[in-house]
Amino acid sequence: MPENLGRRIARLRGGLGWTQADLATRLAISRVALSHLEAGISVPGERTVTLLAGLFKLEPHELVEGTNYPRAKAERLPLVVCRYTEVELQLALLGAVLERADSGLDPVEADEWRQRLRKLRGVSHDPRERDALAAAIRELDNRTVTD
Repeated sequence: MPENLGRRIARLRGGLGWTQADLATRLAISRVALSHLEAGISVPGERTVTLLAGLFKLEPHELVEGTNYPRAKAERLPLVVCRYTEVELQLALLGAVLERADSGLDPVEADEWRQRLRKLRGVSHDPRERDALAAAIRELDNRTVTD
């Protein structure tokens, strides 16, 4: 018997530590609408499934595979979606740079990274991303070589 898509969404949301309000905000739907999806009262449209897949770092077909999601709707889903935010990408790149810089970053490179991270922090609406950027800036300050 296929899994209920709503239950899968609730499980994935819980695994990320998000409340229904957190996920609803990211999807630009009401918390009540998300509650109805999770309870199986309503079936998400292709747009919502596509957004959910990206948030859960899955492809749309992976999200609905083995669930009760209607086959006709599944056939209209895109094959791939954007799964990472710009903040996640920049933090991963910085992590790779810091990993290679065993003895620390030179001040010029560190300042370029600080500016980039501060700019991202200024445009991010997600409190978790802003916190992660602030932590990365502190780490950068700790790893900068001073002459």
